[in-house]
Amino acid sequence: DINVDNAVSALAAVWLTGTLTPELAREAMRTYPGVERRFEFHLKEQGPEGRVVIDDYAHHPDEVKSSIASVRALYPDRRLTVAFQPHLYTRTRDFAPEFADALSLADEVLLIDIYPAREEPIPGVSSKIIFDRVKCADKVMISKEDFVDTMKNRKFEVLLTLGAGDLSLEVPRLVGEITR
Repeated sequence: DINVDNAVSALAAVWLTGTLTPELAREAMRTYPGVERRFEFHLKEQGPEGRVVIDDYAHHPDEVKSSIASVRALYPDRRLTVAFQPHLYTRTRDFAPEFADALSLADEVLLIDIYPAREEPIPGVSSKIIFDRVKCADKVMISKEDFVDTMKNRKFEVLLTLGAGDLSLEVPRLVGEITR
């Protein structure tokens, strides 16, 4: 897990200053709240049937692959649904095969429209160029506006939302809808 690697590296760096005691290290780890949008848990229901919703800012194929691998390590026997919103037309164009390979590691993929940020559309570049290459059989393309309704009507176990766009703004609304 990348968060564990980062924590160990940070503690090691501080240890080298000579100011870190084991007690301070334990307290720092116990109280660290994490970084927003980096493997952020929004729902973690108890029990073997409990649903899990995690949001991650991953927007590069290597990051997407790492996030999926981390969820697989945490929940090895659970069905993983990944909702991915590509960020930028150029990144989608340049890395479509790599995104598809990474997303194919999920059990189910929901591909959202591209979040353009600062870019104008590029002819022929859409989420479909990733979608067509995703190998898992259970995949669907949806708009961000349909995300909450789509997910609340799906029986999911573990949901991982990925991307640097604005899909993350829909996650709290989804959690509110499914926990009523």
